Amino acid sequence: MQRHLSQFPGRHERHFRRKLDNPLFPRPTTADVDELLEAQRLDHEELLAFLTELREAVQAAVELQPNEESQVILDLKERLDKLYEAASGLAEDQTGNKDALRQLIAVIMATVRASAAGDSQAEDELQQEEVARVTHFRLLEQPLVAELLHPQSLIEPDELAATLLSEDDAALTAALELFDEEQLMLLVREAQQLLAARDPERTLLPQAWQRLALLESRLQGQGARAGA
Repeated sequence: MQRHLSQFPGRHERHFRRKLDNPLFPRPTTADVDELLEAQRLDHEELLAFLTELREAVQAAVELQPNEESQVILDLKERLDKLYEAASGLAEDQTGNKDALRQLIAVIMATVRASAAGDSQAEDELQQEEVARVTHFRLLEQPLVAELLHPQSLIEPDELAATLLSEDDAALTAALELFDEEQLMLLVREAQQLLAARDPERTLLPQAWQRLALLESRLQGQGARAGA
């Protein structure tokens, strides 16, 4: 099957590969080439749909008038933010598209800041928004984050713990930024129960146990910050 795998898989293929013969998942996949090809087909369809939306958004940006209504500009900015999030989970190398989206967003934000000049409250809110966007885009460097945020995420609720336990440290650390303390507490409990059932002797899944330790450490850190 190795020769059928994509160099830059999309979310369908990534989830297929994540579940491949993985005992942590309630419904693991097997090395079925037809299933893999179907996942790749779905990823390709998503990519084509994204490219169409991207072209339309770029055209809308080009057609903005100098005196455009602020709501039109804000709606376009939100549209570009969502496209960037989508690009982070797509197949193929999206570096160029993401760079273009960042540049467009920067141009639009410059327009928004110019219109807010002199309004200290609006300027503060825009600064806070910019900080949040930078953080969000940093997290999206890990495709798992885009997968979790997707409106039709392929990761079922009963697969979440298994998914997190199957990721590398960088992806897991980024993904954990999405969960509050209560959610993380539930995740840790589910992960503990899952590993206790699948590997009670702690000999079969050493990397998963390491991920659990990272989950537990993160929860302890959130609890310490909340109590400070």
